[in-house]
Amino acid sequence: MEEVVLVNTEDQQIGTMEKMAAHEQALLHRAFSVFLFNEKGEMLIQQRAFEKYHSPGSWSNACCSHPRPGEEIESAARRRLKEELGIVTQVNHQYHFIYKAEVGNGLIEHELDHVFFGRFSGEPEHNPEEVANWKYVDVKWLEEDIDENPDNYTPWFRICFDEVVERSKLASNEA
Repeated sequence: MEEVVLVNTEDQQIGTMEKMAAHEQALLHRAFSVFLFNEKGEMLIQQRAFEKYHSPGSWSNACCSHPRPGEEIESAARRRLKEELGIVTQVNHQYHFIYKAEVGNGLIEHELDHVFFGRFSGEPEHNPEEVANWKYVDVKWLEEDIDENPDNYTPWFRICFDEVVERSKLASNEA
């Protein structure tokens, strides 16, 4: 049984719950989203496997998931990058946000989502149970495609995209 960490709006743990039950009841829980950029500044996006329990076939950031109870968020982010895309790289926490969105099959994501950035320019070795496809894309093109085809992308990706782009510009200027 996979559990998520239930939190309050201050990201303080208030319990744990089986993952599907938390999504059915729309309870706020801890999550993370990893955004990877290559040396050209392109963003790595993945298409979720078509067998996923929600948002199947939708395009999204490099990886996203939930830390296990007792697991540090950054460690969980690195673990899932390896499990989903075969990638081992450093990730840096940028910010967090809270969102609530219907994701299909009667499920609602209500997450306090920690956003991480990393650098990776290689070719991922994706796990087909998690990822159907992947590609590096120009951020400007992606911005236009999200505007024109929002249903092709996961809700959390659309919600945080503008903030991610803005913060990634700041991060690249500081590097």
